[in-house]
Amino acid sequence: MDIFQAIWLAIIQGLTEFLPISSSAHLILPAKIFGWPDQGLAFDVAVHLGSFVAVVLYFRQEIRQLSSAWLRSLNGTQSPEGNLAWYIAIGTVPAGVAGLVLAGFIEVHLRSIAVIATTTILFALLLGWADLSARANRTITQFTWKSALLVGLAQVLALIPGTSRSGVTITAALMLGFDRLSAARFSFLLSIPVIALSGGYKGAQLMGQTSVPWLEIFLGSFVSGITAYLCIHTFLRFVERVGMLPFVIYRLLLGGILIYLIMG
Repeated sequence: MDIFQAIWLAIIQGLTEFLPISSSAHLILPAKIFGWPDQGLAFDVAVHLGSFVAVVLYFRQEIRQLSSAWLRSLNGTQSPEGNLAWYIAIGTVPAGVAGLVLAGFIEVHLRSIAVIATTTILFALLLGWADLSARANRTITQFTWKSALLVGLAQVLALIPGTSRSGVTITAALMLGFDRLSAARFSFLLSIPVIALSGGYKGAQLMGQTSVPWLEIFLGSFVSGITAYLCIHTFLRFVERVGMLPFVIYRLLLGGILIYLIMG
């Protein structure tokens, strides 16, 4: 993997980690079209680290408030922020457990272009339906442990390549009646422990590796972080005014391209 490939893949990762368009579908296209090699586990960890730093920095004030309120809740002091912190933890459990149990099966059986094309189109239609039909009368402060658990269970589906973690969690929140901005913010906050767990798991797999491309690692992490930060900022401003339709259309076109590659 040369420097150009590292930068391009880092940009893709930074964008697709938080936009509801699926990173799996986008990372497979350069390999198929240009014949690029697999980026490798070390680079994968690096770009996820960049995305993690970006979302933590962007939501640093909320994280401080949630952390303080969560600590106070341990002493019996209840607050909306403390409850939300607990709900994020509850929503993380299903994906954490499912990832440990199903990671091997998914890696072997569900990483085909056919699967990615199918999920890209299917969950595009589901996102579009949720956006158009949702009540959108609940805010992020109205999350309960039940709604957080349901969004967390939906997040398990993101283990299937092509689904999109942000896409499926936003879809679930919209279907539960949350407005677009609240759905997106909860999805991004929910991504913090998930990315941390995923990065930690992949980092543990790196133990013992002696050959690490440090220049590509540094570039990947830096570029992914910058791209992800700008993506979060832009998406939260965009989605409240415009909605999910542009992403639905984009996913349908992308799925069509993948089907064309299969048939070709």
